[in-house]
Parts: sequence; structure tokens; C-alpha cells
Amino acid sequence: MRIDDKKFSIGKLKHEYLARMLKDFVSDLEVQDKRVIMGSKIGEDAAVIDMGDNYLVAKTDPITFATNEIGYYAVNVNVNDVVCTGAKPKWFQSSILLPEKLTTEVLIESIFKNIHDTCKSMDIAVIGGHTEVTPNLDRPIVIGSLLGEVEKDKLVLTSGAEPGDALILTKGIFIEGTSIIGREKERELKDLGFNSEFIDKCKNYLYDPGISVFKDALLASNHFKIKSFHDPTEGGLACGIAEMTIASKTGVLIEQEKIKILLEPTKLSEVYGLNPMNTISSGTLLIAIEEKRDNVSELINLLEKNEILAVKIGKFVKKDKGLNIKDKNGRISPMAYSETDEITKIL
Repeated sequence: MRIDDKKFSIGKLKHEYLARMLKDFVSDLEVQDKRVIMGSKIGEDAAVIDMGDNYLVAKTDPITFATNEIGYYAVNVNVNDVVCTGAKPKWFQSSILLPEKLTTEVLIESIFKNIHDTCKSMDIAVIGGHTEVTPNLDRPIVIGSLLGEVEKDKLVLTSGAEPGDALILTKGIFIEGTSIIGREKERELKDLGFNSEFIDKCKNYLYDPGISVFKDALLASNHFKIKSFHDPTEGGLACGIAEMTIASKTGVLIEQEKIKILLEPTKLSEVYGLNPMNTISSGTLLIAIEEKRDNVSELINLLEKNEILAVKIGKFVKKDKGLNIKDKNGRISPMAYSETDEITKIL
């Protein structure tokens, strides 16, 4: 099938297709430039460039689903991928595309303030960008770009996981999706009989448990030798785990019973018919760490002492074992995942 004839679902490109695009069209200069430590690769969400004493980490990511607090979203989704390399986020830029018929001074000011306040809270400098009113948009779009720095011996790559390593999950899943639904579907949720307290709690998932893994990742990388970090976004937990295994060339065995799903996302999953394993989950951090001595329990204890829920949900295995999940009765089956997020069914 020709590319022009192929239909694409909303969200991420399929891994198989993206791999072909990267193979066919990756820059020759990227391959030849020895300073590019990590370039375009499935599962690796930030580029790494050798700057001499340290590595420079570069990330770009858009916000297309959310409208309320869009500046907060834009900064944090980029921060998440930078801190998942063990780096300190330093410099932020954004391209802000505004809808022609809906843009007001209040909207512009709120986005600028949102970005500024969020960056300031993490000691990130806002160093520029671009803003325009764009035709044919029905909501703002913010594309963020973030640079960070990391000492060479502290770099963490998604591809670092190995068979035998433990897989730890922080906070729970379906975090960002819960906030998005609470904010985008407030009237509909009220019509479905949900009270204001429930809806407000869903909205506040943006902050509690929160879509940021800044604290989680820095705590872990400052105290332990981390093999791999990953921040599951579109496609949720299952897609995030799959990306770790693709990058690391491993398989995985997940214990379904260990995966934490809080009350609000559980309710939303039932009402909208969503699979929480496959729903956007910024705020969740996946950590691969060597399972030796008290490594795993000490890391979990450190996170929980700092009020971050953490649990071991599985382990990495050899690639030929595949991606599998074990239910509460001990039955093992393939772990299904999709690059297309469940939330696209309702937004």
C-alpha cells in the first residue's frame, strides 16, 4: 500500500511504521556525527549530545489534547522526558499556536503565565519561542522544546534495561487521562450523575498525584544506579512498557495485580469503556533497576518516604520470552498494547 493510500489513527505512529521511517530517512549527519550519543530511536524520548564535560539532552513534545492549564502540561511533559535521562532540565522554548476565532488577551496571558510559573518552580529558564494566531484550529496547541544537562556517568537511557532487572511503577496509572477527562468532559460527567467533588478530584490529578515525574526521577537517579527510566504517555502503561522492551531488546513479565489503579480512573474506565492500561498516563514513572541485595526495596522505601507510591510490577526477561502479563490466578497471557491512546475514543 502506498503511503498516500494508508489511513492513520489519531496519536502516535505505529512502532513498525515509525521504525521504517527512521531507517529510510534518518539524517546521514546524525549517524556520522560522533557527538550524537543518542538520536532518533523508538523508546528513546530525548536526544543526547556530547558537549565535552557533560551531555546536552534535547527534547520536544506537543500538547494537543488539553486546553486548560496547557502551559503547565507543555512544560511538564518535556521535563518528564529530560529527567528520565538523569538530566537536570535547564532551558525551555515553545511554539504557541492559537485558534483564530477563540483567541483573547486573557487566553494569551494565561498560557504565558502558566509556562513562566511552571518553569520558575523547577529553576528552568524560558529562553524564547514563537507565538501566532493560526487558521483552522479549534483549540490552542503548544509545542515545547527543552534542553537539559547531565554528567556523563549519570546518563540514563531507555535502552539500558536487561533481563533480570526489576520494573518499578510510581504513583499508579491513567493519571493524565483522568485530569484531561475531568477538564474536557465536566458537563458530560455531571449529566452522567457524577458530583462536583468527584469531577474536581479528577481535574486535580494534574497536580495530585500529578503529571510530573520530576521528583520521582531525581530522587531515584540521585541515590541509585538506574538502568532505565520511561515516562508512559500516549498508549498508557502498556505502550510505555513495550517501548522500554523495544529500546532494550528484551521481553517482560508483568504482574497485573500489582498495578495500582486509583478510584477515579477506575470509575472513568467503566463509564467510557476505556482500558486503563492503554490510557495516557504522564505522571507515572517506570524504573528499571538491577535486582540485587536490597536494591528494589530500598528504592521503593526512599520513594514512599517522600510520599511517592511505588511498587515492583514485574521484571525484564529475554527477548524471545516476549511481552506477557500474569493475572491474579497465575495465568500468563500476551500483554496487548497499542500506540493509539484509549482517550481518542472520547476526545
